[in-house]
Amino acid sequence: VQLQAYGGGLVQAGGSLRLSCAASGRTFSNNAMGWFRQAPGKEREFVAAISWNADNTYYKDSVKGRFTISRAYYKNTVYLQMNSLKPEDTAVYYCATSRYAYVRESVRDYNNWGQGTQVTVSS
Repeated sequence: VQLQAYGGGLVQAGGSLRLSCAASGRTFSNNAMGWFRQAPGKEREFVAAISWNADNTYYKDSVKGRFTISRAYYKNTVYLQMNSLKPEDTAVYYCATSRYAYVRESVRDYNNWGQGTQVTVSS
């Protein structure tokens, strides 16, 4: 099982990026999926999650209204659309699949992780 995250880069404050995470090896259509991020010197933190059927999404308070998580089952892929980016959004972003079907925000509830993609927002 592999998760490949991509789409990061350098963007100015107020700009947008779309992260993608493609899963291979098996389907994750019965699992919730999530995005996390880790800034230098900080712990990995929850950003967004989407349930197995995409009926439920959940976001970190600071990204609500700016970030949108979605998934494409036929591609076994999850996306994170990030708008109105701020310098404090700078981090390595990781995608992950959950052990559970419904949204979770704890790192411990996720058992497959991608390699991360760097997002840098300049002021």
